[in-house]
Amino acid sequence: MSHDKEFGIEPVRGLPEAPPEGERILWQGAPAAWPMARAALGATWVAGYFAALAGWRGAVVGISEGAPAGAVTASWYVAIGALAIGVLAFIAWVMARATVYTLTTERVAMRIGAALTVTLNLPYRWIESADLRMNGDGTGSIELDLKGASKVSYFVLWPHVRPWAIVRPRPTLRCLRDAREVAAILGAAASARVTEVTAAPGLPATDVSAHPIAAE
Repeated sequence: MSHDKEFGIEPVRGLPEAPPEGERILWQGAPAAWPMARAALGATWVAGYFAALAGWRGAVVGISEGAPAGAVTASWYVAIGALAIGVLAFIAWVMARATVYTLTTERVAMRIGAALTVTLNLPYRWIESADLRMNGDGTGSIELDLKGASKVSYFVLWPHVRPWAIVRPRPTLRCLRDAREVAAILGAAASARVTEVTAAPGLPATDVSAHPIAAE
């Protein structure tokens, strides 16, 4: 894991240093901003809360002071809710803009963080399995289960992590518009790397393992 002072010093976008000779970048991408606002920041729940609050307060005031007063009260809550949603959408946009997910022939790299930028490098030999979870809006997330005791902090990874998996954090490529295609690239790259490594002379077959990416 490395910390970048500025994006401008990256020799290759999304990576803290140029890939070694022989390593190729297969795919790069980032979360979709609005799906990230909904999945990670609870924008849908916030919208529902303010809608219910506007309806309730508008009805209460309307009964006691008349329909026009009730409408004005409800409109205030709607305006506050819209502002809150706008703030969440902006935060999600900043998160998405600061994020670069990279798949290479050797690893998964995640450049994350808007204020404090962190680059997480995950060689395929560290990854036990990967799960593809599709969302109702057509986006999907790929959760990575790491081998052994995880040394990755949930709070450093958030929101690029499986929600509430605090004890055993699972780094996650979240809210991808082309999630199925990315999962196929990841599965093929990991399988190719496993075949290459296990076939190397003098290297134990248990050095790496690969599992198909499961869709849920």
